[in-house]
Amino acid sequence: MTTFPNLLLRLLLVGVALTGTSALAEDAPGVIITRVQETPIADPIEALGTLTANESVALTATVTETVSAIHFDDGDRVEKGQVLVEMTSREEHAQLEEARANASEAYRQFQRIKSLEAEGTAAKSLLDERQRDSETAQARLEGIESRLADRLIKAPFSGVLGLRDVSVGALVQPGDLITTLDDDSVMKLEFPIPETSLAAMQPGLQIVALARSFPGRQFSGVVKAIDSRIDPLTRSIRVRAMLPNPERLLRPGQLMQVTLLKDPRTALMIPEEALLAQGTRQFVYLVDGENKVIKREVHIGSRRPGLVEVLNGLAIGDQVITHGMTVRPGQTVQISAVDDGSKSLPELLHALPGGSSGE
Repeated sequence: MTTFPNLLLRLLLVGVALTGTSALAEDAPGVIITRVQETPIADPIEALGTLTANESVALTATVTETVSAIHFDDGDRVEKGQVLVEMTSREEHAQLEEARANASEAYRQFQRIKSLEAEGTAAKSLLDERQRDSETAQARLEGIESRLADRLIKAPFSGVLGLRDVSVGALVQPGDLITTLDDDSVMKLEFPIPETSLAAMQPGLQIVALARSFPGRQFSGVVKAIDSRIDPLTRSIRVRAMLPNPERLLRPGQLMQVTLLKDPRTALMIPEEALLAQGTRQFVYLVDGENKVIKREVHIGSRRPGLVEVLNGLAIGDQVITHGMTVRPGQTVQISAVDDGSKSLPELLHALPGGSSGE
């Protein structure tokens, strides 16, 4: 039978034990943790590049002739095959009409003699003569059409024209510039990269480009091709990327700052402040399921602003301490806040006991 003094003693011991547990809980330092997650990353390579049009040509005269008509203005957008400049005369048009009439008549005579020869009322030699006449007239017609085609400047592809450099009545000679034509629906961006990065280069890599004329605007594209030769002077190689240009904002000759994302992958990233360097080795403090501190060595990879890649030593879901009072392995701690990116650092530190990191 339990006496009253013994019962009182037991109650006192339980009270002391509870008080001790409460005191231990209150003495456990507060820490801020981040939970390890996989993050898509890539290693950036920065360069300066120059834009060129997808297709570009300088339209020039091919004959010595006087410009008789101009069918475009500065900066016009034109379609493939559209006539831009005429350098023809009435005499040449008259010769064309005459050649068409002769070719038509010669073909008609050939068909007539062909039907007569089939009926046996015309000689085979006469049919051969009329066939030769028809073929000769057709050849003359094609020759005149070819000469006239040389006097018509047409757009070889759809695009935007540059400034007009001729006027009606001007005498042009072969090689004289008339205007330029650029297909700016897609732009080529060429830039050099160091020879040391060649192994990571391949078509299809993503790039991001910036232009000073459009501050804050990013233009995305992909690598299309890599040059076959390395420059022996600069030890670099040219890379060509394609940038869609649906709004026609980019122009040939524009300078762009390029960031090429090589080795795209998913990696475990943690804040830099979670690392504890000891000589050449790196460690982190973890909080396990019982709120006890574990010290673990990690191997790190590439760095980003405020973040570092962990190659091994951690797993997804591990709770890594980023801020808190000085702790030691095996110590019990309180998780005061979880850094998941939703709060600023001052807000997180405010959750710690005393409103600071205690570091």
